Parts: sequence; C-alpha cells; structure tokens
Amino acid sequence: MADLAIETDGLVKVYGATRAVDGIDLRIPRGGVHGFLGPNGAGKTTAIRMLATLIRPDGGRARVLGHDIERHADEVRSRVSLTGQFASVDEDLTGRENLRLIAKLYGFGGAAAASRADELLEAFALDDAANRPVKKYSGGMRRRIDIAASLVVSPELLFLDEPTTGLDPRARNEVWDIVRALVRHGTTVMLTTQYLDEADQLADRISVIDRGRIIAEGTSSELKASVGSGTLHVRVMHRADRDAARAILARELGVEVEPTHDPQALVAALDGRAGVTRAITALEEARIELAQFALGQPTLDEVFLALTGHRAEEGDGAEEAA
Repeated sequence: MADLAIETDGLVKVYGATRAVDGIDLRIPRGGVHGFLGPNGAGKTTAIRMLATLIRPDGGRARVLGHDIERHADEVRSRVSLTGQFASVDEDLTGRENLRLIAKLYGFGGAAAASRADELLEAFALDDAANRPVKKYSGGMRRRIDIAASLVVSPELLFLDEPTTGLDPRARNEVWDIVRALVRHGTTVMLTTQYLDEADQLADRISVIDRGRIIAEGTSSELKASVGSGTLHVRVMHRADRDAARAILARELGVEVEPTHDPQALVAALDGRAGVTRAITALEEARIELAQFALGQPTLDEVFLALTGHRAEEGDGAEEAA
C-alpha cells in the first residue's frame, strides 16, 4: 500500500536450529518513528537486516516503500539508509574526509561533495571537529558522524539499529534530538532499541518483539494501559520488612506484588485504585515504615515484564549466537 513504509507477512529467518525471526507481521505507515522494542537476542537486528536487503528471508514476504525486498532489492536500497550498532566510518579519516568520501561514492562531484559534507558537519554540530580523526571523537560524536554519513543522500526511510547503545545520558539526548529533527524533515524512522525510555521518548508506535515474535503493538499509552490502569510503587524504610509488606499488599490489593532490583522496593499492577488507601493503612497498622510510595501509570519496563515474564535486558542471546 502506498501509505505504508514497511509491510511484512510471516517474515522468517532461520540460522540452524534457531528461528531468529519467527513469522513477524508489520504494518508501519510513512512518517514518524516506529519503535522495535526487545531485549538482546530478540530478533530486532535480524529483522532490520532483512528489511534493508542485507540478508534474504527464509520465509514470508516484505515490502519496503512499496517494493518487494527480494524482487526489487536495488530499488529498496536506493530509498533507505541504515545506521547499525557500530560505527561504519573510517576512524583514521577526519569527519570531513569521511563525509566527502561517502558523497563521492554516491556520485557527487568534488565541489558538491565538499559542500554536502560541510552542510552535514554544521547540522550535526561537528564543524569544530571536522578536521580531527574520528578515532579521537567522543562516543556521542561518533554516533553523530555515523548518522550524518547515513544522510549524505536523504533517505525516505532510515533504519536506526540501537543508535544509543553504550552512550552516556547527554550523548543519548543528542541522538534523540537528531531523530526528532529527521522526522520533522519528512524521514520515516524505524528505531530498534532495548532501552524502554528511548521507545517512550521517540516512538509514535511500538512493536514489542521477544524470541523472534511480535507479542504486542500499539502506542506507548496503549501498551501501558494493556497491563492495568495504574501501578503502585512502595519502598519500605527497612529491607527486612519487604517480605511482610509484600504479603500485606497482596492480601489487601488482591493482585501479584513483585519485588524489584531495589531490595527495599515493591511494585504492583492495579486494575483499579479502590484498595490502595486500605493497603497503605494496613502497612501502617503493621508498623511497617515506608520511605516512599507512589501511584501512577505503568512504565514500559513493567509492560515488558508483564508481556514476556522477564525484563528487557534479560534476553537469551539467541540472535547473537546465530
């Protein structure tokens, strides 16, 4: 369909006994950011590599920007760009030299290549480092030059495969600003990430993938609403009280109460809020002191745990092994 950037039906990729991608169906409209959320080994990168025509599927079909990825691979490649998890530029060259080289490979003449390189260096706030070898760039600067290299020719669709892996918070925010700017200028972005806050910040819609299969899809708000109307977060003052607090909350709320990585914290997904006051009162009557409690919407991390039974960072590594 003309209004779809990506359309797949039963897409499959198999490596030996491992089904890295196990029959995924996607309908991604043009415009905006579509998040592809899952842990390491979930199948995100394999799916992206098929859609970008870098590897052939073993089953199913896919169309990218209206073109079949197998029969019209050259047409797809001319319209898309891919920025992977690792820098694709030459670290021994300067930022300016890298961008000029890539522009010339795309067919730009000498003056046009230099002009395009300078435009991108300025747009990505790298003009001050333009003549410095890329190997001397910070992590955030490396990601910016890598994304800039993907945009020498403006793509209709940009695949961003875990673009902020290993970056500090400031560098991650810089990359997020770049993604938002690309969308404002008309590029559709498919973003793979294992960072739940990244999907929450950037994606208009999110597909949750686990063990090669799409297990949920929707907006961030829709996914959060799917696991309950709210979430209660409780942190006891003394860690020795956590088990007793968990039992009381489970009894009063009538739902599962889960421990977190914090040895003093508990979290519960709620269908309603009627029993919250009663539960907090019961804790007070049991003389369990609280350091804090909060009632709010579930986080994407809690959504992922509810959908898969494990947290986003706890992938099984099947994709990497494949």
